[in-house]
Amino acid sequence: MSTNVITVSGKGQIVIPREVRRRLQILPGRKLLVKVEGDSAVLTLLPDDPVEHFCGIFKEGPSLTEGLLEERRKERDDEDRQITR
Repeated sequence: MSTNVITVSGKGQIVIPREVRRRLQILPGRKLLVKVEGDSAVLTLLPDDPVEHFCGIFKEGPSLTEGLLEERRKERDDEDRQITR
Protein backbone atom coordinates (compact mmCIF):
# COMPACT_ATOMS: atom_id res chain seq x y z
CA MET A 1 0.00 0.00 0.00
CA SER A 2 1.42 3.34 -1.01
CA THR A 3 0.69 6.60 0.75
CA ASN A 4 0.72 10.03 -0.89
CA VAL A 5 -0.09 13.50 0.41
CA ILE A 6 -1.90 15.72 -2.09
CA THR A 7 -3.10 19.32 -1.97
CA VAL A 8 -6.59 20.56 -2.87
CA SER A 9 -6.60 23.51 -5.29
CA GLY A 10 -8.66 26.66 -4.84
CA LYS A 11 -11.28 25.13 -7.14
CA GLY A 12 -11.50 21.96 -5.02
CA GLN A 13 -9.50 19.89 -7.48
CA ILE A 14 -6.92 17.26 -6.60
CA VAL A 15 -4.18 15.63 -8.64
CA ILE A 16 -3.83 11.88 -8.35
CA PRO A 17 -0.09 11.12 -8.35
CA ARG A 18 1.29 9.57 -11.55
CA GLU A 19 2.41 6.41 -9.71
CA VAL A 20 -1.16 5.82 -8.49
CA ARG A 21 -2.70 6.59 -11.91
CA ARG A 22 -0.34 4.15 -13.62
CA ARG A 23 -0.86 1.39 -11.07
CA LEU A 24 -4.67 1.69 -11.22
CA GLN A 25 -4.75 2.44 -14.96
CA ILE A 26 -6.58 5.72 -14.46
CA LEU A 27 -6.64 7.39 -17.88
CA PRO A 28 -8.12 10.77 -18.84
CA GLY A 29 -11.91 10.58 -18.90
CA ARG A 30 -12.04 7.59 -16.53
CA LYS A 31 -14.83 7.86 -13.97
CA LEU A 32 -14.33 7.40 -10.24
CA LEU A 33 -16.87 7.09 -7.46
CA VAL A 34 -16.26 9.28 -4.39
CA LYS A 35 -17.73 7.81 -1.22
CA VAL A 36 -17.62 9.47 2.19
CA GLU A 37 -17.00 7.05 5.04
CA GLY A 38 -16.89 8.83 8.37
CA ASP A 39 -14.17 11.46 8.03
CA SER A 40 -12.58 9.80 4.99
CA ALA A 41 -13.20 9.92 1.25
CA VAL A 42 -12.78 6.67 -0.69
CA LEU A 43 -12.19 6.76 -4.45
CA THR A 44 -13.29 3.70 -6.43
CA LEU A 45 -12.74 3.11 -10.14
CA LEU A 46 -15.96 2.62 -12.08
CA PRO A 47 -15.99 0.15 -14.97
CA ASP A 48 -15.60 1.62 -18.46
CA ASP A 49 -18.75 -0.21 -19.59
CA PRO A 50 -20.98 -0.86 -16.55
CA VAL A 51 -23.50 -2.87 -18.57
CA GLU A 52 -20.85 -5.29 -19.80
CA HIS A 53 -19.17 -5.37 -16.39
CA PHE A 54 -22.33 -6.32 -14.49
CA CYS A 55 -23.90 -8.48 -17.22
CA GLY A 56 -24.56 -11.96 -15.87
CA ILE A 57 -23.89 -11.32 -12.18
CA PHE A 58 -27.38 -12.60 -11.31
CA LYS A 59 -27.22 -15.79 -13.39
CA GLU A 60 -27.48 -17.95 -10.29
CA GLY A 61 -30.65 -18.02 -8.26
CA PRO A 62 -34.29 -17.49 -9.16
CA SER A 63 -35.28 -15.51 -12.23
CA LEU A 64 -36.64 -12.12 -11.21
CA THR A 65 -38.43 -11.83 -14.55
CA GLU A 66 -40.24 -15.13 -14.03
CA GLY A 67 -41.16 -14.09 -10.51
CA LEU A 68 -42.62 -10.78 -11.73
CA LEU A 69 -44.52 -12.50 -14.54
CA GLU A 70 -46.01 -15.04 -12.11
CA GLU A 71 -47.03 -12.24 -9.74
CA ARG A 72 -48.68 -10.38 -12.62
CA ARG A 73 -50.56 -13.55 -13.70
CA LYS A 74 -51.95 -13.91 -10.17
CA GLU A 75 -53.01 -10.25 -10.12
CA ARG A 76 -54.71 -10.63 -13.51
CA ASP A 77 -56.55 -13.76 -12.31
CA ASP A 78 -57.71 -11.89 -9.20
CA GLU A 79 -58.91 -8.98 -11.34
CA ASP A 80 -60.76 -11.37 -13.68
CA ARG A 81 -62.50 -13.03 -10.69
CA GLN A 82 -63.61 -9.64 -9.34
CA ILE A 83 -65.02 -8.63 -12.73
CA THR A 84 -67.05 -11.82 -13.11
CA ARG A 85 -68.66 -11.41 -9.68
